Amino acid sequence: MLNYLKIWLASMRYSVVRSMMFRGDFIMWSLVELFWMGVSVAAIAVIYQHTDSIAGWTQYEMLLLIGTSMLIQRLLMGMFWSNLFEMGRNIRTGNFDFFLAQPGHPLFMVSTRKIDLDSLLNTVVALAIVIFAVRKLGLDPSLGDLTIYALFVGCGLIISYAIVLLLASVSFWTIGTQGVEGGYFTLYEFSRLPKQAFSGVANIVFVWILPMVVISNAPARVLISGLSWSDTLWMLGTTVIWLAIGISVFSRGIKRYSSASS
Repeated sequence: MLNYLKIWLASMRYSVVRSMMFRGDFIMWSLVELFWMGVSVAAIAVIYQHTDSIAGWTQYEMLLLIGTSMLIQRLLMGMFWSNLFEMGRNIRTGNFDFFLAQPGHPLFMVSTRKIDLDSLLNTVVALAIVIFAVRKLGLDPSLGDLTIYALFVGCGLIISYAIVLLLASVSFWTIGTQGVEGGYFTLYEFSRLPKQAFSGVANIVFVWILPMVVISNAPARVLISGLSWSDTLWMLGTTVIWLAIGISVFSRGIKRYSSASS
């Protein structure tokens, strides 16, 4: 584990140095992400000028939900997104051999080659939105609630990582995953909606089968109404299941992979 930590820290150092070499690009993408986050917050303010609640959620409860969704997405984008979706290009060109030859498990090497500093920087903004919403709601979460919230955010990150890994691993069988990448962003938009807004088939698909809604609703609910053991068991179980599925598909893909030299 110490060797993997050293490799990850070296990758982080490389990413920071690279970002500082292209400061203009780093600043531009940071501002672009900040703009879209601002648009989402502004949309909530406009909507709640015409209604008091959406599916039982007040304005600042919804803002807490949006902030949590942004926090998970920014962590995903910063730590794993570019790495996993570059995997398709590397498989097609044969550069995936480079990861197989490195001193570590291929999944770890593929997932942690670099970080996107602009996305990680905006996790601070997402966290600030969460804190602002908590204060406006007059909540006073205990240390235990904050710990469970952090645990659920971590579970949401792992579930999101597993789903992206699953989608990216399709590259072992297909030519590319560009359309899949756009599809994931569309699916993730559902994480910004209250679970209570879904019913019927939509509830089955987006709450129970694809846990896009749960990954943000469960952490937000911890801060709003406290710990729910059913939510805790559901989050932990879903995390284990989706991570196992993602790793299984990736492992099968590696067995099918033909190197550049073959």
